[in-house]
Amino acid sequence: MQMFSGSRKAEPVTPMAPTPPPPTARPEPTSNGAKDLPRAGGILSSGVSIKGSVKFQKELHIDGAVEGRIDSNGRLTIGEHAKIKGEIRTKTVVVDGSVEGNITAGERCELRSGCTVHGDIESPRLVVDEAATFIGSAKIATPKATP
Repeated sequence: MQMFSGSRKAEPVTPMAPTPPPPTARPEPTSNGAKDLPRAGGILSSGVSIKGSVKFQKELHIDGAVEGRIDSNGRLTIGEHAKIKGEIRTKTVVVDGSVEGNITAGERCELRSGCTVHGDIESPRLVVDEAATFIGSAKIATPKATP
């Protein structure tokens, strides 16, 4: 009597489904279907009012009121409800709200539809949407390299 047969029976193999990443690491889809990646930065929501200087490193979204100077080497987003009165110096700025003061951006300044800017702008790149209001002068030039 033979204990093991010489012919082997192949058993069906069921592939394992890949394990999805935890829910906190998964970016949420936006209204247009694109993935909105998590950002490191702060938010000043509507209803918040600051009088004085604002400084930040990476990213800040302002939807409230700021009266004073804003300084950064990062990205500033001025939300549609925001009212800024003062000078802005940052790497990148996107304006959806209202700014009364000069803007100096090291890389890019974007004025979106519905925003209002009363002041001068200095930036290597300036993007102005059709329905944006801009009253002031613009200096669009790349910074000169030091020898």
